[in-house]
Amino acid sequence: MSGHGAGLAAGAAGQGGGVDIPARLDRLPWSRFHWLIVIALGITWILDGLEVTLAGSVAGALRDSPAMGFSAGDVGFANSMYLAGAVIGALFFGWLTDRWGRKRLFSVTLGLYLIATLATAFTWSVPSYAIARFLTGAGIGGEYSAINSAIQELIPARRRGWTDLAINGSFWVGAAMASALSIILLDPRWFAPDHGWRIAFFGGAVIGAVILALRRYIPESPRWLAIHGREEAAERVVGDIERRIVEAGHSLPDLPASANRVVPRRSTSLRDVVTTLVYTYPKRTVFGLTLMAAQAFFYNAIFFTYAMMLTDFYAIPNSLVGWYILPFAAGNVAGPLILGRFFDTVGRRPMIMLTYGMSALLLTLTGLAFAAGWLNATSQTLCWSVTFFFASAAASAAYLTVAESFPIEIRALAIAFFYAVGTGLGGVAAPWLFGLLIESGSRGQVLIGYLIGAALMAAAAILTRFIGLSNERKPLEEVARPLSWE
Repeated sequence: MSGHGAGLAAGAAGQGGGVDIPARLDRLPWSRFHWLIVIALGITWILDGLEVTLAGSVAGALRDSPAMGFSAGDVGFANSMYLAGAVIGALFFGWLTDRWGRKRLFSVTLGLYLIATLATAFTWSVPSYAIARFLTGAGIGGEYSAINSAIQELIPARRRGWTDLAINGSFWVGAAMASALSIILLDPRWFAPDHGWRIAFFGGAVIGAVILALRRYIPESPRWLAIHGREEAAERVVGDIERRIVEAGHSLPDLPASANRVVPRRSTSLRDVVTTLVYTYPKRTVFGLTLMAAQAFFYNAIFFTYAMMLTDFYAIPNSLVGWYILPFAAGNVAGPLILGRFFDTVGRRPMIMLTYGMSALLLTLTGLAFAAGWLNATSQTLCWSVTFFFASAAASAAYLTVAESFPIEIRALAIAFFYAVGTGLGGVAAPWLFGLLIESGSRGQVLIGYLIGAALMAAAAILTRFIGLSNERKPLEEVARPLSWE
């Protein structure tokens, strides 16, 4: 039996827990439902890109603001506080995501973000700004776990790599939007130095409110529902998806004969989490931490201080920084979109080696050219754009790897753990360190920071050669056996 009848019959036969939920989700043809997932979840990454880019773009404005008067070190400290908040938020909300579900945490974390970014617009000092940024980061950090879990669990295995990279890469659409806004809002002819950056953060809260409305159309993960004993709800969700796809004119393939069922499990203890990470999958744990830490230092060190590089070394006015971030953002968007499909065809391991290795090589060459004084603002931006074409795909691949490589019962907390530890090891101190290096006014000092970032990416590429994973086109339950496997 195949086609429309097979799909609907499978749904009917599954009442009472007889259906393999994962197999039914993986066999689905690509449809409007999957585009809805890409758009509704990708918008959150756009929001994150908007936030981070605004923070970088307004660095000069914060130093010029009569009410704030930040130093380069203050800017770096505030950005590090944002990352620290993201780390703590990821851990706390990741723990809740595995217990309360992906959908509920969407609203909680986004609500925190809305309040905190709105508060940022009304800060009056270094401490108040840093606290608001910390809370904003906590909201965004919580989003990472819920969203990456939902991507893995709702997207068919054959498209999982490209979809994950595309959604995570949409961060840079937000970066481009923030760049365009900064061109207007930081222009002293239009707004006073202390007003433009405040309006920018207020705009982020408005966009967040729009996302809340879109989230209504994203269902809870049927895999999560089944694991937590809510099989009837899981059946309803999958049945509704199948019905919409059939009504759109698609046929549903037969289910694999060897498919297995996920059986209910009410909760997973922290002991199970530690056992899984340390004893069951120790190589995956080391691999995931290496990828996350390397890309976190690489990205956060450079991007959070991007505006200061342009203003301090190339004398670019604050109001014009956005013009230079736009091509940089374009390279970052293009990387995952163009290279993402090869993660599903060529494979995870060779593509991770390629993207991390090229990022290391290109950043080293860019750093040497910068230290030698061979670059101007335009050529520096071009070098960064080419470098981050590969680095953007590499960073997204780190999230893809940790999100798909561990059992569903601990997926959200695992994502949070790797993000938190990786960012803590490689990212939190990076903006502060680079802020100090830039403040020194020495190109040689800045080069040291570049070489550290390149060395970390090169080490990750080499490690991939030996313990990298080949997860392409495999069902999640085959990549990592569920703890509650029947």
